Amino acid sequence: MTDPIADMLTRIRNAQMRGKSTVMTPASKLRAWVLDVLADEGYIRGYEKTTGEDGHPAIEISLKYYDGTPVIREIKRVSKPGRRVYMSANDIPVVRQGLGVSIVSTSKGVMSDAAARSAHVGGEVLCTVF
Repeated sequence: MTDPIADMLTRIRNAQMRGKSTVMTPASKLRAWVLDVLADEGYIRGYEKTTGEDGHPAIEISLKYYDGTPVIREIKRVSKPGRRVYMSANDIPVVRQGLGVSIVSTSKGVMSDAAARSAHVGGEVLCTVF
């Protein structure tokens, strides 16, 4: 697998289209950090580290719905393995006039765009969520 973050985002997108309450993804530290930001911003209920059917570590993500519609309307990968996107703290994009959030990997950890701006750190823009 060349892009584990894109794989996780696609699994979330597909599970929400099918109306699933949970989705499983292979475990990694970066995926857990991205899920921490999604949980802090209120886009998912939470996640739990478990063991998959094959015996490998996995993460079970609890998806969030409001009146039967998914809370995450749009989730896109920005920085890809073929084209990395780095931005300074002042250049981090505002998603949908501030209604959405960009997830940024900085030297101080993975954080939301607002947290990166307030900490005055830039980094790699991993994805945008609305």
